[in-house]
Amino acid sequence: MASCCKLSDLFPIQSQLDSALEDAKTQEDKENLVYQYLRKTDEKADLIIPDFEEGLEWLNTDGPLSLRKELTGKVVVLDFFTYCCINCMHLLPDLHQLEQSYTIEDGLVVVGVHSAKFPNEKVLQNVRSAVLRYDITHPVVNDSDASLWQELEVSCWPTLVLLGPRGNLLFSLVGEGHREQLFLFTAAALKHYREQGLLKDHDVEIKLYRDSLPPSILSFPGKIAMDPSSKRLAIADTGHHRVLVVSNTGQVLHSIGGPSSGRQDGNLFEAQFSSPQGVFIKGDTVYVADTENHLVRKINLSEGKVSTLAGTGIQGTDKEGGAPGPQQPISSPWDVTLGNAGGDVLWIAMAGTHQIWALFLEDGKLPKGSDSKKGTCVRFAGSGNEENRNNAYPHKAGLAQPSGLALAPTEHWECLFIADSESSTIRSLSLKDGAVKHVVGGERDPLNLFAFGDIDGKGIDAKLQHPLGVSWDEGSSLLYVADSYNHKIKVVDPKTKQCRVLAGTGKAGNGLGPSFLESIFNEPGGLCLGEGGKLLYVADTNNHCIKVLDLETKTVSLFPIVVQQEVDAVLTTTINNTPAVKKLPKLPKSAPVFTMPSITVPSGQSVTLLLKLALPAGTKLTEEAPSFWSLSAEGNEWLLEGRAVTGSISDLSEPISIVSSIPVAPESTDPMLTLNAWVYCCLSEGGACMMKAVSFKQPLLISSTSEEGSVAVMLEHAF
Repeated sequence: MASCCKLSDLFPIQSQLDSALEDAKTQEDKENLVYQYLRKTDEKADLIIPDFEEGLEWLNTDGPLSLRKELTGKVVVLDFFTYCCINCMHLLPDLHQLEQSYTIEDGLVVVGVHSAKFPNEKVLQNVRSAVLRYDITHPVVNDSDASLWQELEVSCWPTLVLLGPRGNLLFSLVGEGHREQLFLFTAAALKHYREQGLLKDHDVEIKLYRDSLPPSILSFPGKIAMDPSSKRLAIADTGHHRVLVVSNTGQVLHSIGGPSSGRQDGNLFEAQFSSPQGVFIKGDTVYVADTENHLVRKINLSEGKVSTLAGTGIQGTDKEGGAPGPQQPISSPWDVTLGNAGGDVLWIAMAGTHQIWALFLEDGKLPKGSDSKKGTCVRFAGSGNEENRNNAYPHKAGLAQPSGLALAPTEHWECLFIADSESSTIRSLSLKDGAVKHVVGGERDPLNLFAFGDIDGKGIDAKLQHPLGVSWDEGSSLLYVADSYNHKIKVVDPKTKQCRVLAGTGKAGNGLGPSFLESIFNEPGGLCLGEGGKLLYVADTNNHCIKVLDLETKTVSLFPIVVQQEVDAVLTTTINNTPAVKKLPKLPKSAPVFTMPSITVPSGQSVTLLLKLALPAGTKLTEEAPSFWSLSAEGNEWLLEGRAVTGSISDLSEPISIVSSIPVAPESTDPMLTLNAWVYCCLSEGGACMMKAVSFKQPLLISSTSEEGSVAVMLEHAF
């Protein structure tokens, strides 16, 4: 690269502008200051930056871009980022909104300049996966040797550099949290150069890689958790912005959220998430780290509701906390796990502020902390400085983007294990005294966040590369680690601090073995134990799948996600009494359909359908695939207002009672109710399993006589 200007050439004049802007009283004053600044920089002919090197790999474009060709006549925002960096992720919504405000034809082009921290991040395929995962739609250049970074003397991630239409330096913004300046500078530059006739409205060809991809059941699954009692798994299907609850045979039982990002509480069918990561499931409750919404959410499967437990939906900068959960701003929660601190508490890996937080589900008290009331969300450990600093006092310790949590609750351990991704370490956080200690990885200098590698060994001699997940095996007292950027699963003995590879070749790819060490992963982000420690489920993030490591047979298999063919069907009624729609399995063609004789019902009464089913001889209901019923009334949804219209079938010894109400002033006198039932059963001695279904159509004749009470009808079928 030819010798050109660097950011330090800009600092003396931009610092004067920054100081003046702080004293400006009105928006007009600020704009005038920026226009004066632009006229001043235009007089400097030596602020032209070097072009991108030839031969670099580009994403989201038809080919390479040049500041001297395609980008001439444009205001260009260069985003120097590395895809592991949480601060870089925090900038993306600002850039997205900027691109929504000003198009390429308006004269604005945003270019991501990927300048890797970790060796793994230099690989084009991994950068491509990150571009897809973060839904980046502007051009990105993989500057794997950080040539432009070094030429401009960029010092940290993220850094934004604004250029004029000649490739001339205008502004630089270091770090996150400069949204107001970004929009002010961009708007002023576009207006200034448009008035000078220097902007060009030519197109810059954008070709999104995501448009060429085939659909997949999972998209960049981030985390996975299992409820040992029900053996159900919760999967953060991060790229689809949803949470799946599946049986241990892979059948999807619930799909909440997606396919696009959003933020909404309410019924399961209407709830929305934005790139959820951490999940924890216990019984009918799933706790979710809704990462890009900066929220912690709760899914109540039995009530069919999603609610917000912590966060305001706006990225917070508070590093202390202490407010009630829904009033407490938080920043990029990445994982959650349930524990106890005098009462139930949800531990949160708060990647955005480099801390561990606590959300009190009951009254309790933190070690070396004061009493906290139910609902309080407060910092537990971490100063908020991005460091690899261990300390006996939790608030003085320094973490670096903690991304995975595992609870070791027994008396000997009584701690949280932390996958501290940016320091490439595993740390422990005592639940007895709050001390933060080193387990493996990293090095002794708390400010060195570049001590990474792929080395088995003890304590500080072991090396990891950006680990994202941990899972504790209480039976063996071993900790399993998703060593994400090494594409490996490792196992740590915290007692001896020995760390060794369990599975993976160290090369990114996709393969099942035949042995653990011959299996291939691609940035696995999460993992959990199941079947009493016999199985290890791995969210193989960039391969869009879940893999299962059988710890007894030492084999790896693909975990099947089974989605039934689906059609829209009424599931429940909303608060405003409008029937909601959710996907349900289609009735098989072999399912019998019974049209029952009409029954007369006075207005104001209710209809009770008594569903009585009998299984084939020698079979039993399948727990892993819960059976259920669904009630609908096509064209007459008013019959369903305020009533449950779906439910589980767990006991066939007694008829199931399903109620529909007839209003005093019905909208129709001859509506029809349809009751469908899906029953999953297996042979009692094991082996074959099957799904059976039946449909009942019950015509109603509603009389004008208004009466109270109920009319019951029995609907029977033996499979």
